[in-house]
Amino acid sequence: MYKKYRDSVEGVADTALSLVYPRRCPVCDEVMSPIEIRRRSGVKSNDLGKPDFDIHFGRLIHDECHRKIRYVRGATCMKCGKGLSESESDCEYCSDCRKVKHLFRQGFSVFEYRSVAGSVYKFKYLGRKEYADFYAAAAKRVLFPKIKRLGIEAVIPVPMYKEKENLRGYNQAQVLAKKVAAELGIPCYTNVIERRKNTTPMKELDTRGRRQNLKKAFNITRNDVKFKCILIIDDIYTTGSTIDEIAHEFRVAGVKKIYFLSLAIGQTT
Repeated sequence: MYKKYRDSVEGVADTALSLVYPRRCPVCDEVMSPIEIRRRSGVKSNDLGKPDFDIHFGRLIHDECHRKIRYVRGATCMKCGKGLSESESDCEYCSDCRKVKHLFRQGFSVFEYRSVAGSVYKFKYLGRKEYADFYAAAAKRVLFPKIKRLGIEAVIPVPMYKEKENLRGYNQAQVLAKKVAAELGIPCYTNVIERRKNTTPMKELDTRGRRQNLKKAFNITRNDVKFKCILIIDDIYTTGSTIDEIAHEFRVAGVKKIYFLSLAIGQTT
């Protein structure tokens, strides 16, 4: 009862705020109307007591834009969660995970990368932090039933190098992690691990270069880490180098089960 009341109050507050600071659609980036009135199909306007319209508050994405997004579905790698190609559909693991021994237990992703690349770019570099509301809602709808059974104790965002974060103004993984944690009802910890090296952007490196680039890039900042099961949050999963390096640090600290959730992931070819 309390949660339902709290969600209702937060929904009204969010709608009121969006009247002053309108949110944008995470696909087309056009301003979203905070209140939408839609004609209801199957109801005649002369039916007494039956309004022929519905009122929607606080919509997060346009319907036509939502149809352009592709969720990760079908056969997926049982390790990283990457969608498997037709030739791999009978395999347990993708070609990447058959070559590399990852340190995390399992990964999950919400969207196929190509369908949300522009959206993620704006979320990451152009200050569209409000997109995280839609991303977390989408993750909740398609993945949370699986994730809730894992016994997650802490949600941990992939940290940014502090100077880079100060320059950008925010860490997109942290913004997403806080929304995901709120939906899951699990604490989000942003002060447990730090990025102590200003590494080369990963998109400029091959697989081997990524792993070398991240050596000793992360450091646990607290000596009282008692978690046994965590969920790491990142925006994009490519080769798993970042997650593995973070997982290594947490394994040394005594964490037994390490999962990750990424917003977007590529697909095997």
